[in-house]
Amino acid sequence: MYLNKEAKAEIFAKHGKSATDTGTSECQIALFTYRINHLTEHLKKNRKDFNTERSLVKLVGKRRSLLDYLKKTDITRYRAIVKELGLRK
Repeated sequence: MYLNKEAKAEIFAKHGKSATDTGTSECQIALFTYRINHLTEHLKKNRKDFNTERSLVKLVGKRRSLLDYLKKTDITRYRAIVKELGLRK
């Protein structure tokens, strides 16, 4: 499994207030980015996997919604997470 407890805890510890902080926008965006990167690599090898492609599009939409929310509420946190994760916007 590509996303185990240790990987999640590491993501949450790096982007949240603590390893158990799983609900903040930054943590969720970082987790979605990790999953999106994994699915992108999978789709490079398996072009015709349309179910995974649909899941990827839904994840990108969820991440975009969270980024829009964060941009609306706290622009400094938004800029920090975008810079840290290397997202385009």
